[in-house]
Amino acid sequence: MTSIGLVGYGRWGKHIFRDLRALGADVHVAVPSAASRAEALAKGAASVCSDCSLLPQVDGFVVATPTMTHASVLSELTSRERPIFVEKPMSDDLEQAQALVKAAGERIFVMDKWRYHPGVEALAARAKSGALGDILGIRTFRLGWDNPHKDVDAIWILLPHDLSIAYEILGYLPPARSAIATVPGQGHSNLIAVLSGPTETCQVTMEISAHHPVSRRSVIVVGSKASAQLADSYDDRIFIAEGVPGINASTPTHEHVASEFPLLRELRAFLEYIQGGAAPRSSASEGLLFVERVAALRRLAGV
Repeated sequence: MTSIGLVGYGRWGKHIFRDLRALGADVHVAVPSAASRAEALAKGAASVCSDCSLLPQVDGFVVATPTMTHASVLSELTSRERPIFVEKPMSDDLEQAQALVKAAGERIFVMDKWRYHPGVEALAARAKSGALGDILGIRTFRLGWDNPHKDVDAIWILLPHDLSIAYEILGYLPPARSAIATVPGQGHSNLIAVLSGPTETCQVTMEISAHHPVSRRSVIVVGSKASAQLADSYDDRIFIAEGVPGINASTPTHEHVASEFPLLRELRAFLEYIQGGAAPRSSASEGLLFVERVAALRRLAGV
């Protein structure tokens, strides 16, 4: 049985713990809170401790601590020479992220769960097959209310998701071109960001906000032959429309996709990697690329 050291047992760490156990892993939990340690033991943790340095020897680690602590926890764990899966972003500090990739990039992977969303995978497959023609644009919306992560602002929490989606679809990321706050003075929580280079044929436009009482998660891929959309994060289908609006547009159809949750799918991929399978998405170098784009867009927005 694969043994995992889970660092963090908070709001999201509890979901990770649940899915690791469902996948058959022995999970050893490191969390400062005595109440959280007691809860983890009651839910079936193999052992608990107060700090990641006290975890037993395991087959791999999953880091689900606050973003600002990712770099320090990763630095502590890299000496164990085991694979590490860390929640996105890898770090909120570009220099720290660069140092981590240089020191242990072959062992660190980033939990960009949207790359495992069946709908995003279906969009990527259509784009890469040529069914949509030349990819002209990708438009994403990640709108909701508040930011439950109090250590970093909404840009660091929301934007990496859409960067990873664009990367999954395109296989690369265009450079940062512009970023503006949609609410004056609130660029840390409301942003429209654009990726596009001087020779790019595709533009990626991402809108994020923590000021929308009604949540919206959507991805649209516009091609020269057809467009496709994942309309909502929990949809079990994507919509496809052949042709070009105003010229030869057809009636949209839909294609069903799997409904398995992305978190479970990415954790399964990590466990399979530990057991000798293919490396999970995203690599440390890809995680660093997403940190670089966030940092560049923040500068452009004056945040």
